Amino acid sequence: MGLLAGSTIMLLTILWGSCVIVGKCDLSEDSTTIDSQDTKAFSLFGSGVSTDLQTSYAARIMAISVLPFIVVQIPQILKLQSGHRLTLLLGLIVAVLLLLTYCLYQIFQPWIQRRKLEYSRLKHVMSGLLKHAQMHTFGHLVDDDGTPNVSVIEKLFHKIDLDNDGKIGRGELQAFIVGVNFEDIELDTNLATDQVMADFDRSRNSSIEKGEFVDGVLRWLEEAKRVVAGSGAYSKKFMDDFHITTGEEHNALLDKHEDDGESIENPTWTCFKAISLLLLGTAMAAAFADPLVDAVHNFSSATSIPSFFISFIAMPLATNSSEAVSAIIFASRKKQRTLSLTFSEVYGGVTMNNTLCLAVFLALVYVRGLTWDFSSEVLVIFLVCIIMGLFTSFRTKFPLWTCFVAFLLYPLSLILVYILDYKFGWS
Repeated sequence: MGLLAGSTIMLLTILWGSCVIVGKCDLSEDSTTIDSQDTKAFSLFGSGVSTDLQTSYAARIMAISVLPFIVVQIPQILKLQSGHRLTLLLGLIVAVLLLLTYCLYQIFQPWIQRRKLEYSRLKHVMSGLLKHAQMHTFGHLVDDDGTPNVSVIEKLFHKIDLDNDGKIGRGELQAFIVGVNFEDIELDTNLATDQVMADFDRSRNSSIEKGEFVDGVLRWLEEAKRVVAGSGAYSKKFMDDFHITTGEEHNALLDKHEDDGESIENPTWTCFKAISLLLLGTAMAAAFADPLVDAVHNFSSATSIPSFFISFIAMPLATNSSEAVSAIIFASRKKQRTLSLTFSEVYGGVTMNNTLCLAVFLALVYVRGLTWDFSSEVLVIFLVCIIMGLFTSFRTKFPLWTCFVAFLLYPLSLILVYILDYKFGWS
């Protein structure tokens, strides 16, 4: 349990802070990192790292993964005299369910990414169409106070409706899209037409009627207001800002999709190799686990150092060394893409500790009828995961000073465990 707690806390404090220092780049005036540029030395506010939005989602998953720890601590929290084995079983079930959910999320994440890419493409197409319409119709689509100009939207409908039959067919819509100049992305007009038709044609009659067109444009104008809420007056620049923002979002997702979309030449062999390595690693862990525990116990007895602190401090340095080296190498490239991968790896490692490793531990405690008495360890894991989870879940930019927040949590965790175990007798 000391190894589990020490591994989790080391990943989120020492390793996280080290990656910020190693991967820091210069921050621009709007706090955006400049890839591969590190000229401001150790400026606490002028340098730092940034990650993509998906990395913050990984941090939220990590924060949620502490739920099994809360479940098994219910008897201690409520000071119950019974129900300890039941909460152990419930904690085990929750840990296994979270593990399965996390695995399914990893499996379906490429599909989720493709859906996000499709939606970002649609959003960018719509922003381009609105921008084009703003420039070539008889008036602004949005008044200065933000009110949509329905009459102008209806004029746009009649402009696209070339045969004046009161509805826009697929060919008419495609002709309009072809006339829009999308310089910043490589546009497939057939795909774009299908996406816009699917979004506007709510009656599914393969044409867009005037009411559907007006409703669709109004929806996208509301989306534009949400995306560029801080742009000020709703003028021509408002549409330009929306188009630029959606273009940047689309390109960012496209880059990530291309990076993640590497083809596998022989998937059968790759699966066999992966499963073999997992089984080999499991066998090695099983073979060396008992001697490792004996070695820690003997060293603890010989030095009079509590075994918990040996497993909490020394062992995580050994067991997490490969992960730490890998993370620091990626961070040293000083690019947002590799830094996102680095921090996602850290959050993923903690999530696996809180689900898979805890599930194995709870299963052993439950099957062998052992006593669960690890309140101090659970508390430090909970506090560090929640603090770092909240700190990293809602931001993607981390100035250099944030590394000291992480570093500070490590000695504070040690002090807290020592006080709880040896001063208040929680052990």
